[in-house]
This record gives sequence, structure tokens and C-alpha cells, in this order.
Amino acid sequence: MSTPLPSADQAIPPSAAPAAAAQAEPLSTRRTILEAGRAERNYWGDLWHYRELFAILAWRDISVRYKQTVIGAAWAVIRPFLTMVVFTIIFGHVAKLRTDGTVPYPVLVFAGMLPWFLFASILGEASNSLVGNANLIGKVYFPRLIVPCASAVVALVDFAITFVMLALVMAWFGVLPNWHVILLPFFIVLAIAASLGPALLITALNVKYRDFRYIIPFIVQFGLYVSPVGFSSAVVPAEWRFLYSLNPMVGVIDGFRWCLLGGESTLYLPGFLASLAVVALFLWLGMRYFRKTEKSFADLL
Repeated sequence: MSTPLPSADQAIPPSAAPAAAAQAEPLSTRRTILEAGRAERNYWGDLWHYRELFAILAWRDISVRYKQTVIGAAWAVIRPFLTMVVFTIIFGHVAKLRTDGTVPYPVLVFAGMLPWFLFASILGEASNSLVGNANLIGKVYFPRLIVPCASAVVALVDFAITFVMLALVMAWFGVLPNWHVILLPFFIVLAIAASLGPALLITALNVKYRDFRYIIPFIVQFGLYVSPVGFSSAVVPAEWRFLYSLNPMVGVIDGFRWCLLGGESTLYLPGFLASLAVVALFLWLGMRYFRKTEKSFADLL
């Protein structure tokens, strides 16, 4: 027996309409509800739900980086190679700085440049990402943290190319890693964390104070010489080594060398723990300030 349709006076009352619509709506449909405090409560869940936007932005940045360039991906090879040559001549032959054990000086330098260029690339790409995506940020809601994190993926592509080049250099000089190499993924994550902390802080400041973009080249240039890229941190006097390790990149670079150079490079544990603490501090400060100022990005951009 068929059920008769309700008449006009028997229609669903207005108060029951939202409930009926919710039952008819597919469970896979996701709605963004803008109300006070809701974005804060669901922020980290939104990061996962907007993962496709993260992938789209990351792929767009990679395409823009390599699509219409003369040198293209070769730039990720030329830059570390020329830096290795200059450092080898200045620090290796002129200053005659000692290496760790029997590791050839070019290998020592390249193993230090690998995490440093990852740090410098993430800092440069992420710090200007919000200003470069001003139109997108002013139109739709999404967790703004996606933008600097997606731009950092470009640095990981350069890192992969540089890593292959380091493997070739190590093979040329006959340097083989030992079991320490299985811990290399931990130090890669540590290098990313050391980069994202300052990057999030600077990119949030850059939205309000646009002259902060001029600080980034200075940080990269200054940090290159105060970090143990062109030399081993073992040359630092013992009474200053712990203080020197407060530079977060000291622990990261020492960790990379400890993993890659077959145990010839030693890991100064007190200094590494100090660098780890500073990395955690900067990551917390950067995340905290970014989340604190995130609500004003659309108005300032």
C-alpha cells in the first residue's frame, strides 16, 4: 500500500526543517561553520581536512620554481658545489682547519651544507609565503599554517637533489656511512623543525612589518659563517663549545655528520641537547606567535 503525501497543512514544521535537512545531507559532506571559538577548537582537525589544499599549494610552488627557469633543478647542484669549492679553498687550504679524523675536507663541508641549505631554503620560502598568497588568504577560510608549510616542500625537493650529490661525492672519496645512517631521518625532521620555528615567526611579522623580508638574507649570510658548515665544531675551544651549541643548527649539522661520515665525526651530547632545547623553544615561539596573529592576516594583507 502506498503512503499518501502530506498535504500543505500537514507539512513539516519550520522548526523540524534543519533536522530533516541534516538527515538528508550525505555524511561525507563537510561544512565550515563560522562562529566564535569554533575555529580555535577545530584548528588542528582542519589541518587534516584541508590536506588537499596543502598538496595543491605545494605542487604549485614546485612547478613555479622549476617550470620557467633557465637552470632549473641544476641550481640545487650548482649552489652547494660552488660553496664547497670556496670553503675548501678558504678554510681547508688557506686557514688549514682540521677535519674529523680522516674525512676529506670536501666531504666534511658538503655534509654540513646539506642541513644548512635545507634550513636556509625553508626560511626563505616560508617567510614570504603569506604575502605571496595575499589574494587567497583574503577570500576563503582555511588554517593559514598550511601556506608556509606547503612552501617548505620546495626546499625538500632541493634537499633531495643535494643529498644525491653528497652521495656521489662520498662515493668519489670512498667515504661510507655506518649504522648511524639509520638515524638520519630523525635529524632531517630536526632540521625542518629548526627551520619552521624562525620561519613562522618571521612570516607572521612580515605580514605587519614588510621590512622583515630584508632580515632573511642577513640571517642566512650571518648564520652560514657562525654555524659549523665550513669547519668542524670540534675546533671550538672546550670552554666555549656548550655556549656555541646554543646555535640550534650546531646540533643539526653535527648530527648529520655523525650519521653520514661513518662514525669519524663525534656527537657532543651536552651541546646537542642544548641545540635540541633551543629548536623546541623557537618552534614553540614561532607557532604561538603565528597562531596569535593569524586572525589579523586577512585584514593586514
